[in-house]
Parts: sequence; C-alpha cells; structure tokens
Amino acid sequence: MDPLTQGALGSAAASSVAPVEARWHAAALGWLAGMTADLDVLIRSPSDPLLFLEYHRQFTHALVFVPVGALVCALAAHFVVRRRLRFRATYLFCLLGYATHGLLDACTSYGTQLFWPFSDVRVAWNVVSVVDPLFTLPLLALLVAGLFTARPWLARGALIWALAYLSLGALQQARARSAGFELADARGHAPQTLLVKPSFGNLLVWKTVYAFEGRFYVDAVRIAGSRSYFAGERIAVLEVTGQLPWLEPGSRQWYDLERFRRFSAGFLALDPRVSARVIDVRYSMVPNRIDALWGIQLDPQHPDAPARFVTDRRSSSDERAALLRLFEASGSGLSEALDQVP
Repeated sequence: MDPLTQGALGSAAASSVAPVEARWHAAALGWLAGMTADLDVLIRSPSDPLLFLEYHRQFTHALVFVPVGALVCALAAHFVVRRRLRFRATYLFCLLGYATHGLLDACTSYGTQLFWPFSDVRVAWNVVSVVDPLFTLPLLALLVAGLFTARPWLARGALIWALAYLSLGALQQARARSAGFELADARGHAPQTLLVKPSFGNLLVWKTVYAFEGRFYVDAVRIAGSRSYFAGERIAVLEVTGQLPWLEPGSRQWYDLERFRRFSAGFLALDPRVSARVIDVRYSMVPNRIDALWGIQLDPQHPDAPARFVTDRRSSSDERAALLRLFEASGSGLSEALDQVP
C-alpha cells in the first residue's frame, strides 16, 4: 500500500505494546520499520528496465526476512535512541512494525512474494485498494489520538480497525466474486478463473476480469445492499504467434515478455492504441474499461533490445467522471447488463 498507510500501521503495531513513557519512540521506530521494506524499489538497472518488477515485493517483503529486516532497522535506529531504549526494546518495536508490511501489501492486488525463497507465488488477496482513505484516515486518527493522550488502547483500536476493514473487504470481495460469476454464467461463459479486485479507494465498486474463448471480459459490479452491474469492455487475450509473429523465441524481448507475463499472472493483451505494446489488463482507473496503467513496449526492429516498462497513471477528467458515475448511477440488473455490450 502507500507509504503513509504502511508507516501508520507499523507505528500502531509498535506503540500498542509500548510502555506509556516509550510510546513516541515506539511509534517512530514502528513507522520507520513499517516503510523500510519498500526500499527494494531502489533495485534497478539502466540495462534492464524490468529488473525492479522482479525485486519489488520480493525478498524484503517475505515472511522469513522479517527478523532480518527488523534487525537492519534496529541497528540503524539504535544510535539515535540508545540513551532512551535498550536494544531489545528497539528491536521489538522494529520487528512489530516491519512484520506488518508484507502482510498488508498481500491484502492488495499487486502481488507479494510472502513465501520467498520457498515459492515465487505472488500472493494477492485483493481485499483493499493500494490507496484507500477510508482505511487509512481512521487508522491514523486513532494512532495520533493514542499518542497525544497517552492511551495505548487507542493504538490497539487502530489495529482492530485495520483488521475489521480488511475483513469487510474480504466479505465484499466474496460478494463481488459471486456477482462476477453470475454475470459470466448469464452470458453462457464458464471461466476457470475470475479476478476480482476493489476499484481505486473504496470497497463499494469492484473490477472483475475473466477470460473465455480467447477474450478478456472486463466489467464492474457495485456491492451495496443489492448488486448493480456495469458491463464493460472486452479484448483478445495476447497470442504471441498470431499478434507478434516477429517475436522470435529466445530473443531478449521474448524473454522480457515472459517475465512480464509472470508478473501479470497472464492477464496480457495487445494495446489497441499503441503498436507493439503489451498491457496488464488487471489495472485501470475506471474498473470496467481496458485502459491499462502500465505495460511493456516492444520494438519489432530491435528484438534483442530490452523491453521498456511504460506507465500511464494520469487521471483525466473523463476517467474521474466515469468512476464517479459508478458510485452515483443506479446501475443495471443482470439482464440489462447483458445488453450493454454487443
């Protein structure tokens, strides 16, 4: 998740067990440790633009690395706090803060290698958006209130709030998954897998993506008291032989495409707007649109050159308005949704 949320949760975990007189130091150490795992974004190479994809949320986020990461944080911080805290207290606060990071990231949809080095599976529980103010602001408010009033139970309340919100996300996800399969079934489709993830900053509107007979179907569902369906767009699943016939197996860009495929869990398509650009269908600002936030740019003229990683996180006024309409509109029933897209 975003650094603010990671720091706040790590701080709440550390200060929830700290003596009142050490609460500020515990909060600071937990905040520091709660963000440290994301230093893996510094692992980059100008000759390999996809290198950071392999290392972000990898070993620094793994469960087995938690004691090591906490030790690094504690050693770095102890020179500052050694007159106020014994090292074992410093390490405990860093350990609690660091331990929250990978688990919280796994609750999002990006994918976290929690079980590295035993498995390279990217765990993504898809129960909360990578940025969600409704999750972060109460967490932060309880943490700050606890620190200023010297009431540790408020920090524990922050942890309870985080657990309750994530549990609500899991419940909403199960309802959204059911709605997604219901929509697919009504179309006469039987997808083997269906991805369900919250749209940006909320647990109300969810994106659903499934593949059937060579096409991705991207829709949105709103899960409130009742279900509303917003049929979306569809696009051909990437088929390298037919769509990229010039890409020879064993070339550098073929290798990079396979790396990107693993990162994207196979949700790849050819960008209809940009030649030789492969996109990750899972991510878009408007959940029922195929308007990818990132992809890789291939070069047919230089297949042995590294693929470029490209992003487009800009939010246009049209996209913001379209997302807002999904919250405000009444939506469609199941039968009406089937007629929205030919």
